[in-house]
Amino acid sequence: MTAPTNPFEQMMRQAQEMAKSFPAMEAFTPKGFEKMMGTMPKDMMEMMFGNTLNEGGLDARTRMLLVLAGLTMQGAQSDVAFRQAVRHALAAGATKQNIVETIGQMSMFAGLPTMTRALELAQQVLGTQEEEGKDT
Repeated sequence: MTAPTNPFEQMMRQAQEMAKSFPAMEAFTPKGFEKMMGTMPKDMMEMMFGNTLNEGGLDARTRMLLVLAGLTMQGAQSDVAFRQAVRHALAAGATKQNIVETIGQMSMFAGLPTMTRALELAQQVLGTQEEEGKDT
């Protein structure tokens, strides 16, 4: 009699074997997938999250900086979500200084280790922007 196998292990093993049968999956990386994610244009952000539908309210840039502050306060747990929020903040008109100051301000509430992690994630995006010659 053989020992029963863990159904989760068996499912993962089957999924890995299936992935190996697709040639393109060998080169798959999560960061490569992240690069395929688009960034919402500033006009669309303004319409959906800014002053277009909420006259006199917060603009999209401010809202995205608040998102960065919130994600920092949560410990910058999701690398992908944090980097995507930085990209969206830049698209909404935030500068590198705006982003760094927003994250830095959260050190008072979330602590230095959390701020440092968030800054490292932000720098991954900001460094890429600078390499591509985009203003930040």
